[in-house]
Amino acid sequence: MSIGLLSLIILVLTLVGYVVGKSRAIASVAGDIRKLHSLPPFYGRITALLTAVPAFLLIIGWLLAEPLVLENRALALIDPAEIPQGQSADLVMSDVRRVAAGLDLLETRGEAIAPLIAAPDQLKQAMNAAGIVLQTEPTPSTLAATAALRSAKATSRLAMVVAAIALTLGGLAWGLSRIKPEFRARNATEGFAMWLLIGCSLIAVLTTVGIVASLLVESLHFFRLYPITEFLFSTQWAPKFGGGGTLGIVPLLWGTLYVSAIALLVAVPIGLLSAIYLAEYASRATRSWVKPAIEVLAGIPTIVYGLFALITVGPLLRDYFAQPLGLGNSSSSVLTAGLVMGIMVIPFVSSLSDDIINAVPQSLRDGSLGLGATPSETIRQVVLPAALPGIVGAVLLAASRAIGETMIVVMGAGAAARLSLNPFDAMTTVTVKIVSQLTGDTEFASPETLVAFALGLTLFVLTLCLNILALMIVRKYREQYE
Repeated sequence: MSIGLLSLIILVLTLVGYVVGKSRAIASVAGDIRKLHSLPPFYGRITALLTAVPAFLLIIGWLLAEPLVLENRALALIDPAEIPQGQSADLVMSDVRRVAAGLDLLETRGEAIAPLIAAPDQLKQAMNAAGIVLQTEPTPSTLAATAALRSAKATSRLAMVVAAIALTLGGLAWGLSRIKPEFRARNATEGFAMWLLIGCSLIAVLTTVGIVASLLVESLHFFRLYPITEFLFSTQWAPKFGGGGTLGIVPLLWGTLYVSAIALLVAVPIGLLSAIYLAEYASRATRSWVKPAIEVLAGIPTIVYGLFALITVGPLLRDYFAQPLGLGNSSSSVLTAGLVMGIMVIPFVSSLSDDIINAVPQSLRDGSLGLGATPSETIRQVVLPAALPGIVGAVLLAASRAIGETMIVVMGAGAAARLSLNPFDAMTTVTVKIVSQLTGDTEFASPETLVAFALGLTLFVLTLCLNILALMIVRKYREQYE
């Protein structure tokens, strides 16, 4: 049974629980709902919650734990002697997962899979025909691991379905058995909902902890294989799969900060001036369409910005500036990516600054104007100083967004890791190299692959510091004016 069908069955039983629970509460008092502690819908809601929530939690936990348990058992069946030289058991296990998925796909198509399992050559050809690329030749032990994985997965899914339906029916029966006139259904529903909301809020916290933990673990593994001093202070980035590469983060950080600085030089003046106009000069009718028009920029996919940089901005800068000045011949440059990225982050500066300027008390403006200051003098000497902490927070948030951008840099700035002051040179950033080092079927056992996690940890620390600084400034601002 598929997860979708199982979820549909649980939802149907949940609806039944709501209707029956509500009806049973009314029937328990012979239709006189005044004798109930809570309104009838609360009895239906608590029954529905007890029916659905435990079952869905079981499914989520089961699906998270299933791959770890089943793949570890399948991995134990792989003969170390059959692992090709220079490859690890994890890479072979990835092929086991691909073969299992391919066999499931062929089985759904109605094709016979028994002959393929008996002939590894035909199996590999069938996998390639299905679009599944295998890194290693199937061996008897990998085929045994594949069969064990498929069998265990089928058994596991059947057990999950039985357990989920049993838990659903048990929750439904328990919820209906609790329905009595004196049962505090409203209190139970609100308490259940509170714990459900707490669990949802913990998901974000646990996700953050999981991300940080995964980065730390893999980064520590990388630093066991590669010196941390060379990673942090080397000025060369020349990875070579197979060993002998140089993995210095300095040129990547330089490119990241260079592109982000150009983006902020574009976004901050334009965004701040547009915010001042919208907050202080524009009429209500003008503001009603100009502000949404600016915010549309934030909704454009970054790949579209990348195409704009590649097709329009890059050739324009090359033909009219770089080549006439003798500074370069490529349309990919730091300036190209920075300009387009600056356009992308304008709404971050404009919208946040506009809201912050509007939050400045009107009494400050009235006092300045009452003393004889002009509107422009009031803005320069009263409004902007009062809104400065919030504006700085908006700029830092925009900087965090620019630092984490990838697609615009790939298509606008190129992929060359170098230290240069020439804005018309092609450079790259940390995010681009994270993608390139993990692209394709790579083995997580070499420094050239694990360096992506060290790069991610560095970028995480950098953006985290910026976000913390921005939040501290914004919090101080809000405490002053709320």
